[in-house]
Amino acid sequence: MGNSLIENVSDTAFWIAHYRAVETQRADALFRDPLAGLLAGEQGKKIAQTMPMRFLTEWVVALRTCMIDQYIRTAVAQGIDTVLNLGTGLDARPYRMELPESLLWVEADYPGMIEYKQSRLAGESPRCQLERVAVDLADDSARRRLLADIDSRAKKLLILTEGVIPYLPVDVVGVLADELMALRHAGYWIVEYLSPEALKFRERSAIGQKTQDAPFKFKPADWFGFFREHGWILKEIRYFTDEGKRLKRPPRLPLLLKIGMKGRTLFASRRQREALRKTAGYALLEPRHEVAAR
Repeated sequence: MGNSLIENVSDTAFWIAHYRAVETQRADALFRDPLAGLLAGEQGKKIAQTMPMRFLTEWVVALRTCMIDQYIRTAVAQGIDTVLNLGTGLDARPYRMELPESLLWVEADYPGMIEYKQSRLAGESPRCQLERVAVDLADDSARRRLLADIDSRAKKLLILTEGVIPYLPVDVVGVLADELMALRHAGYWIVEYLSPEALKFRERSAIGQKTQDAPFKFKPADWFGFFREHGWILKEIRYFTDEGKRLKRPPRLPLLLKIGMKGRTLFASRRQREALRKTAGYALLEPRHEVAAR
C-alpha cells in the first residue's frame, strides 16, 4: 500500500470530494460545489497528496460530475420524481443542483458515512426533499427492504451508483442489477463504464498500486452484454474523451506523456483510435420493460 491513506472504499469518497473542491476553485470551473471542501476536510487533501497521477484524477472527477449532472437534469425533465443514490459517499448534489422542491432524493450508505455527512451539513438546506438511510448495502435483507420502500413511494425512479459498481464482484453486481430491474418504478440507472483496457491500465498504474486495499473487482467479459442479460438497455453513454472535447477541458498531461499519447494516436489504426476514445465513461441505462413499452 505504500504511504496511501486509502484503506477501504469509503476513504475514496474523501479523495473524490477533494477534487470537486479543486474544480470549484478554478476560474473556469465546470461546476460549483461549495460544500465539497467542507466534506472532504483535511482527510481528502491528505489522501490526494499521497496519490500519483493527480492530473488524471482531477480531470476524471470534473468530467464525471458534469456527465452525471446532465443525466440527472434530463431524467428530471422526463418525469423522474425520486432519486436513489446508493453508496452516496460525500455527494452534495441535493444542495448545489437546481432541482424541483418536490423531488425526493434518498441517500444510502454505511452508518459511519451517513453520520459524518449529517454532522458536516447540519446547517445547510437542500433544494429538494432529502432523506438519508444508514444501511450496509451488502446486507441482502436490509438492501431489499430499502429498495422495496423507495419503489413503493416513487412514481418514476432514477438510481445513481457513482463510484460504486467497480468495487463490487461481478456476481454481486448481477444480483443488484436483477433487484433494480424488479422495481416497478425503476426508470433509469446511472453507472460507470470501464473497458478491459482501462481496467488493465489501472491495475498496472501507480494508482492501482496505491489502492490495493480498495481494488476494482467488476470485470465482466462484455460490459454491455452483462447489463443486457440482466435486463438493462443502454440509452446513452458519454465517454471521457468526448466529454473533454465538448467542454474544452483536456487533461493536464505531463509533456512526455502528452508526446507519447500523440505518437500513439498518430500511428494507430482507425479501429485502435476508436477504442482509445471509448476507454471509459458513464452510461444511462433503462430497464427492458420501459424500452418495450414505447
